[in-house]
Amino acid sequence: MNVLILGSGGREHAMAWKIAQSDLLTQLFIAPGNEGTDQLGVNIKIQPTDFESVKELVLDHEIELVVVGPEDPLVKGIHDFFLNDSELKNVAVIGPQKYAAQLEGSKEFAKEFMVRHTIPTAAYKSFTKNNLEEGFQFLQTLNPPYVLKADGLAQGKGVLILNDLQEAKDELKEMLANEKFGTASSKVVIEEFLDGIELSCFVLTDGKSYVNFPNAKDYKRIGEGDKGLNTGGMGAVSPVPFADEVFMDKIEKQVIKPTVEGLQKDNIPYKGFIFFGIIKVGDEPKVIEYNCRMGDPESEVVIPRIKSDFLELLIAAGESELHTKTIEFVPESACAVMLVSGGYPESYEKGKVIYGLDKVEGSIVFHAGTTNKNNEVVTNGGRVLAITSYGTDFKQALKKSYQNIEKISFEKMNFRKDIGFDL
Repeated sequence: MNVLILGSGGREHAMAWKIAQSDLLTQLFIAPGNEGTDQLGVNIKIQPTDFESVKELVLDHEIELVVVGPEDPLVKGIHDFFLNDSELKNVAVIGPQKYAAQLEGSKEFAKEFMVRHTIPTAAYKSFTKNNLEEGFQFLQTLNPPYVLKADGLAQGKGVLILNDLQEAKDELKEMLANEKFGTASSKVVIEEFLDGIELSCFVLTDGKSYVNFPNAKDYKRIGEGDKGLNTGGMGAVSPVPFADEVFMDKIEKQVIKPTVEGLQKDNIPYKGFIFFGIIKVGDEPKVIEYNCRMGDPESEVVIPRIKSDFLELLIAAGESELHTKTIEFVPESACAVMLVSGGYPESYEKGKVIYGLDKVEGSIVFHAGTTNKNNEVVTNGGRVLAITSYGTDFKQALKKSYQNIEKISFEKMNFRKDIGFDL
């Protein structure tokens, strides 16, 4: 089978790494890919949101399965584009249709879905610039900290958690009246603050059946001790030590099952991944958010822990045959530490030569923002590499990753030295 992965980050490299191990694969294409995926298949320099170019690629290379990595093409309707095209409609797409992708694309849509299907989540209200005053009044009814979420996609930067009421009011005005996050914040969801520890859960579903992937925890802030600006993710750990069997059983019964059943009740077809951002409040799970794709950098620890044939599972999801499959995990822990460009998540330079990749032993290097220039691997993004290692527990896995990081260098390279610090 010829397979196409859309995307260019560490998540897509992890998917390519796992799919390339399958006996069911004939040829693998990645668009646009990175220097890591180039070692596993054929990189094609087109953007995932350029649907016409994707169509041409699929037809030219007789691709039978398309795996969508990032959220943008899903929210923009790539799956619908395939279904509505006579030449593409029989190509399986792993990733939900546009309406279902609102689970990630609209915070309000996701909240209404959770309330409708009694899935535990924080109390909330939505506001636009037309009822800004009501937003101010609602903030006054809450206890700090105050949580403001841009309704639309804001590259992971649209969530603000503020301790001061006046600052919360000012930021609400900035988001709604002054379009701080562009059209993403034309509507803002204000939520009650939930105090607890977070984890990420993932399933692959064909809309009726699903298989659970390993759980994980990622670290979003740029600075040690979870301080500083939000990033796309600075590292991840799987499995999460505090998520014991009893707690995971609660997530299954109270969150995952009602979500998949809720999609069926609402007649929302769904083929693809669902990411559940969960917070453990006391001993109870609550949903912070849904994503309609795999997380990043969680993919770089979750996918290496899947023992089963990943491509076989994806094919089954595409054919609505997931109920015939089971999934096996690798028992070891997996941990990833992200190496990022100096200045990230604010402005940073690209094109820095990366040294020492050939010296890494006993870890997997997943490329996130890399390219090839004059036969050298150079930086091409804010998040550059994820160094993933296995271990009997997360501490041993992290130790291995940090040992290998000492062998890698590029100008102004930055990383967090405390991944897993809170476990």
